[in-house]
Amino acid sequence: MSQLKSIISRAGGFLLGSALSIASASTPPPLATAASSSPSAVMETHKTKVCIVGSGPAAHTAAIYAARAELKPLLFEGWMANDIAPGGQLTTTTDVENFPGFPEGILGIDIVEKFRKQSERFGTEIFTETVTKVDFSSKPFKLFTDSRTVLADAVIISTGAVAKRLSFTGSGEGAGGFWNRGISACAVCDGAAPIFRNKPLVVIGGGDSAMEEANFLTKYGSKVYIIHRRDTFRASKIMQQRALSNPKIEVIWNSSVVEAYGDENGKGVLGGLKVKNVVTGDVSDLKVSGLFFAIGHEPATKFLDGQLQLDEDGYVVTKPGTTKTSVVGVFAAGDVQDKKYRQAITAAGTGCMAALDAEHYLQEIGSQEGKSD
Repeated sequence: MSQLKSIISRAGGFLLGSALSIASASTPPPLATAASSSPSAVMETHKTKVCIVGSGPAAHTAAIYAARAELKPLLFEGWMANDIAPGGQLTTTTDVENFPGFPEGILGIDIVEKFRKQSERFGTEIFTETVTKVDFSSKPFKLFTDSRTVLADAVIISTGAVAKRLSFTGSGEGAGGFWNRGISACAVCDGAAPIFRNKPLVVIGGGDSAMEEANFLTKYGSKVYIIHRRDTFRASKIMQQRALSNPKIEVIWNSSVVEAYGDENGKGVLGGLKVKNVVTGDVSDLKVSGLFFAIGHEPATKFLDGQLQLDEDGYVVTKPGTTKTSVVGVFAAGDVQDKKYRQAITAAGTGCMAALDAEHYLQEIGSQEGKSD
């Protein structure tokens, strides 16, 4: 329960608001597998057939499949890795309505807790610790946290990607901020929420993602503004055309948001923005009920320290149709290797693929016959 409270405290939610402030996230959960903070703690060494790094739908789907295949996986879910609670991006949203099996919808933090319980049910050992370093130069592969070293025959990287956000007055979490109370970084995830329907909305960005999200939001909002700091978009011509030709979309050029403020009814949700023209310096008021950042994502790959092939944006490169990376025996699943779809259900699908790919790999090298036992 203390772990769930900690997750809730960080995650927040469009509709939960101040109710979450009672939860404390000041200390890690008192799990048996939590990292010790004692400077004299002895480094523990673990050997495993499969080590999974991550905590979202990709990681837990991989864990479920690997555990059911009797591979006895270890899973490192991280502790506030990338400033996000265990569970990843799903912990930062409220109702999840597009994941099969939940006709009434389910809170992001609740579905993450179900993922975790299902992984544990089949024997996954979960550590609430962050993997800070890896060594894929030799086998078995080595992974390190502050208190453990893991020797693994196969590794599944599913650390996700964090949506980039801008910082201005009212953009954050907690008191005075409207993150998850009108401000989001995923139109597909949150755009259909009741607080956005038939209301004016804003998308910040100038690339293909911004154009796509603005068009998507016209299904729900009464009007969609695209605020861009320059006088031209960097998006592809076809994506620009789709956005500029949409009668419900209006572009506010050469501008940036400097403040977000609450609604007049005191409900604690977003009510409008202060928008500054970067050319003239004039600040205008824009009444909107939603703001969506569409300025890209940052994949959580820094800890890999260049040991896997990454693309120009930092995503792990996988062999088409598989989850195989540039290092044989290391696999990648979820948003850490997917810059296009970035959905919980697609992440889960690649988590399944990674577990099956890892199982087949282990069969090939004979690990399932007890090599690492």
